[in-house]
Amino acid sequence: MSSLLKHSTSSTKADQSLRFVSIGECMVEMAPTINADEYKLGFAGDTFNTAWYAKALFPSCQSRFVSRVGTDDASDKMLDMMAHAGIDTEHMLRSPDRSVGLYLISLNNGERSFSYWRDSSAARQLADDAAALKAATDDSDVIYFSGITMAILDAKGRETLLDTVAKARADGKTTVFDSNLRPRLWDSPKTMCDTVMRASAVSDIVLPSYDDEADHFGDANITATRDRYLATGATTVIVKNGEGDVHFTHGEQSGHVSPPVATAVVDTTSAGDSFNAGFLVSLHQTGSVRGAILKAAQVAGHVISQKGALVPLPADFIGT
Repeated sequence: MSSLLKHSTSSTKADQSLRFVSIGECMVEMAPTINADEYKLGFAGDTFNTAWYAKALFPSCQSRFVSRVGTDDASDKMLDMMAHAGIDTEHMLRSPDRSVGLYLISLNNGERSFSYWRDSSAARQLADDAAALKAATDDSDVIYFSGITMAILDAKGRETLLDTVAKARADGKTTVFDSNLRPRLWDSPKTMCDTVMRASAVSDIVLPSYDDEADHFGDANITATRDRYLATGATTVIVKNGEGDVHFTHGEQSGHVSPPVATAVVDTTSAGDSFNAGFLVSLHQTGSVRGAILKAAQVAGHVISQKGALVPLPADFIGT
């Protein structure tokens, strides 16, 4: 597979649009400002962040977000923000008895920690309607979801989502999964690990982060992480590794890339999410896996130099 799309006949993707569908949860974000004990209200969430950066990097991309929100003011404001950013919200459903979740970011020397209020989030019902989920993904080129997407669903919702993604993959769509391990969202480490591996088994591209994988799967080294996901049937595995080398397999190619070290780390929120968007967009446009990894690292490096999950990008990042 030389590009992001399975059935493309062109060696370069710069002149082609991309129908990108991201599935998961967007939340109210309370992010610290430059003033102590002051916070700025925004909206973010791992898979939404990737959809937002994909649209920002590649304006002709049709970037759709699939989730649920409530019918309250916070939900209305979230949908307005998405529309303003050019995100397709046509398939966002509403739950009259629920609202959106909320998280608060705390920073310590650029590293972030989170406090969450999401137990009654409407996004937990995003896979309750199998027909609606299928309709939201039917016209896509790429379907993207994460371990957090899986974690917030009940057992039935997880099965519905996995079945939808598996059928889409069989129909020729490119399916992409970021394991994004968050043990606090799961009832047990075993459930988390088992579900993540099942999600990998329906995915063409897997985008794990080595530190988390080693902690929770016991991988002896970064190659073990890559090989474990390849064994599920993924054809592309990109193992993110903080400031270290990114290890990859993409079709017949395997190796590692040494990204430039970020010089200014202010807030690592959305580092992986923006990396994923940069990688997927660049791979779609150029077909070069090494170039896509370097582009992704450049995007992530810029994002972590500023506060918040969603930050403006330099003009020379966009549409290239």
